[in-house]
Amino acid sequence: MRDMRLDVENEMASRVRGGLGVNGASALGRRRPNWWPGLFPSHMKYSQTGARAFCPLTGFEQAKRAGCPRAGLAGAKCLGGRRLVLLLAAAVVLAASGAIRAASAAPDPRSAFISFTEFSRFTRSPGARTNEVILLSPEITAPIAWDELVLSWNVPPGVYLKAEARALYPERATRYYTLGQWSDDPARFPRRSVPGQRDADGEVRMDTLALNHAARRVQLRLTVGGAAEPSGLKFLGVSFCNTAAPIRKLAPNRAAWGKVLPVPERRQGEYEGGGGWCSPTSLSMVLAYWGERLQRPELNYTVPETARAIADGPRADTGNWPFNTAFAGRHPGLRAYVTRLGDIAEMEDWIAAGIPVILSVSSYLTRSPASGPDYGHLIVCVGFTDTGDVVANNPGVSVRKNVRARQVYAREQVVRNWARSKNTVYLIYPETAAIPANRLGHWDDGSATAGAVEGKGQ
Repeated sequence: MRDMRLDVENEMASRVRGGLGVNGASALGRRRPNWWPGLFPSHMKYSQTGARAFCPLTGFEQAKRAGCPRAGLAGAKCLGGRRLVLLLAAAVVLAASGAIRAASAAPDPRSAFISFTEFSRFTRSPGARTNEVILLSPEITAPIAWDELVLSWNVPPGVYLKAEARALYPERATRYYTLGQWSDDPARFPRRSVPGQRDADGEVRMDTLALNHAARRVQLRLTVGGAAEPSGLKFLGVSFCNTAAPIRKLAPNRAAWGKVLPVPERRQGEYEGGGGWCSPTSLSMVLAYWGERLQRPELNYTVPETARAIADGPRADTGNWPFNTAFAGRHPGLRAYVTRLGDIAEMEDWIAAGIPVILSVSSYLTRSPASGPDYGHLIVCVGFTDTGDVVANNPGVSVRKNVRARQVYAREQVVRNWARSKNTVYLIYPETAAIPANRLGHWDDGSATAGAVEGKGQ
């Protein structure tokens, strides 16, 4: 009963803040979503952030949990006028609290993704430099309990950013961890990950905040500058993962079987110093693909150009996940971010939509464990065979033996080796692209409005 009451309170609070009436119509002129059936949405609902998320409960089940004798809208009438008033009052209190609350129930307990494109209600304070602002989020309640978090951002050219996050437990908060300092001009502002961030609560592994104990809430702090108007942040993505939860299995999307996208093939070994350039080589292949599709030749970077643009600190490492997507996302009209998918069927969804996927895998997918340590590897999924095996552009193939980048890998072999990164992917596509249905809440679905909440962070 208590969970159902919170669900309804969350729903009503979302409508109050978003200007939605009880039928889902918008008092603010927002187009009514075509999936909204009434008071109890059967598959999806607005979170208190205004972003959409799947809801695993049908209207019948929600009504039943609330103690209603009948399902659907008819059963919902048992709430009664008095209780509806109380729920509306609770919604106002929740709205005034300033917290960002994701949907109360997540369809996948292992991973979840939320996104922001509007930041006017983040607390703003001046930074230490001219044209620099510090954006502090309200408290964010994640859709799942999480012990790993990855941030992604898209900013225009000339804008730098420092991204920080802290976990919030019921009794206390952790320190702020720095998850990256980004700039397309390191001479003006650093572009580097920050090592040495380990304490009793957790650690930062290059670009990933890993906690020792799962949390449900997080707060973000972003330092943005370098432009005359410091609100140059276009997009922020937050990928949550509960590493103890199992992956939810899905039926294959056979619409992707037999489909191979014409992504250019490139090999990192063709370039001096390219031995560790699997990520920028994969990124350059995908950008070149979009350059051809969109008739935008400026997206067709060479591999060395891409490697220089994402080089991490004095060592110039190129494996920082968000730096790769930040470089792609700095281009007008492109969205790029890091997230964790679930079953390989979700990768099939993207291929069926005509969008290649860069995935982080064990290096043992493409070489023998006897050859040395597993440092990880990045490849581009460009399609599937007629039987569901993975067709990939592997940038790490042997140049000396003249092996082409286009390779086929057994489906289960990819699943096993992809698990090393908790199914991490880079998703890069035009903002206007028709992306697949976000059935498990693992990516941005075009409704990123989570910054539009009332109140201030603490």
